Amino acid sequence: MTLNQTPRIREIPYNYTSFSDREIVIRFLGEAGWHIIEQLRNQRRTGRSARMLFEVLGDIWVIQRNPFIQGDLLDNPKRQQALRQALYHRLDQVVARADGNDQALQLERETRQAVVKFEQSLLEQKHLREQLTKRLARHCHPDNICFDGLARVSHATDATDWRVEMPLAVFNPDSNPEIHAMVQVCIDLDLPIIPRGGGTGYTGSAVPLYANSVVINTEKLDFIEPVEFHENMTTIRVGAGAVTKRVAEAAEKVGYVFAVDPTSQDASTIGGNIAMNAGGKKAVLWGTTLDNLAAWEMIMPDGNWLKVERLNHNLGKIHKQEMVEFRITSQSEDRILKIPGQSLRKVGLGKDVTDKTLFELPGVQKEGCDGLITSAVFVLHKQAKCPEQCKQF
Repeated sequence: MTLNQTPRIREIPYNYTSFSDREIVIRFLGEAGWHIIEQLRNQRRTGRSARMLFEVLGDIWVIQRNPFIQGDLLDNPKRQQALRQALYHRLDQVVARADGNDQALQLERETRQAVVKFEQSLLEQKHLREQLTKRLARHCHPDNICFDGLARVSHATDATDWRVEMPLAVFNPDSNPEIHAMVQVCIDLDLPIIPRGGGTGYTGSAVPLYANSVVINTEKLDFIEPVEFHENMTTIRVGAGAVTKRVAEAAEKVGYVFAVDPTSQDASTIGGNIAMNAGGKKAVLWGTTLDNLAAWEMIMPDGNWLKVERLNHNLGKIHKQEMVEFRITSQSEDRILKIPGQSLRKVGLGKDVTDKTLFELPGVQKEGCDGLITSAVFVLHKQAKCPEQCKQF
């Protein structure tokens, strides 16, 4: 190869993604398919047939990765039929040019099977869209059920920018009853559910891993109720979709501090703060989210509601309380969960991020894996007065 020659880095058309050609081939044809392609290359028997196979994979790939093209195809049966004819025409040409080469014919069969699966996936997606729309019609406003490209592509990743699959749909509930209905319908249709707030997480917990996932975005549950002054504590009740910074501002207006302040507070939401047990600089003084929760409500994976209340709150860091008690109430149980305070912390750390079980305490630090948080009550702290010598700064 001379210096003037530029090698083709990618041979699959329309591949402007972070996936390499090898990863795409393996995704559709498996490791064996990629090995056959490599062997044919070494035999210098790729040529026109290989380009046609890559064109077939490229067409499938761009439709699967681009929800705008996918949506347009689902809405236009004639275009879908034209695409089908083009895909099978290329495959027929590969067979005609194979000249009896067993490896080339095997590769064509594997690619043809990938086309069949692709067709089936489009039919399944259309069917699921119809089922979701029909079954949720009496529970939700139509605008709260989104299949459009913009909604899907904007919910395909979070702050990690990891992209695995496009979600089937994005739900934007206005209330708990809507969430209950949405969860129940997804259970009936065997669809994975992903709770999501502001999408500021760096753990990938809001990234769809399956093509038929449904993202339930709680940002519309953004209510912030007036601060309540009780005999032994001051609290504020907020929705899971309330932006962290807005809650802090509501507390500041009455001279109190909302202790949860992650760096993402201008965009993160309360549900995510609880699911991640968020902290921040104020955690040094008042602890993380877990330390400041007085109660929270959830919709569980079975579609039923659950409420958790912390009893005898010490208004400080949770590990300083000898025994921490929570009342867990649901449609099927009412029990007290007792946890030794010191067991909720690792020495020298604000929280133990490796402990996802957290003594079976629902919701907190689970990254949305055990339920969908809908609202919470937080303890607020009285703002400390600045000493005279600090006022100059």
